[in-house]
Amino acid sequence: MGNPLYRDYEKLVEITIMGKKFQVPEKNICLRAFQYVSPETIPYGRFCWNQECQLCRVVYAMAGQEGAPPRPILACKVLVAEGMQIVELSDELKWNLSGVLKPAEPRPPLE
Repeated sequence: MGNPLYRDYEKLVEITIMGKKFQVPEKNICLRAFQYVSPETIPYGRFCWNQECQLCRVVYAMAGQEGAPPRPILACKVLVAEGMQIVELSDELKWNLSGVLKPAEPRPPLE
């Protein structure tokens, strides 16, 4: 699609992060997908992007694989996949993604 931050992709895939659905570019690592959904915060996180810092740990499961235990991974190492369900985030990722994961503020009633 032409953005130098992301590997070439043809479509967006749906993943779930802590119960909230997002569309992210296929063929990209999870950490880059997190940057896609929160471009204002992920670049400023303390991530090394090369597996050394361990600050991007997540736990995930795949839709359709009921009974399989959730797996811990590093978000800088694993590619996103359609149906990926991120069920736990490291503290650093929780903080960096808090803006997109928090529930929407209720709208005041119309008068």
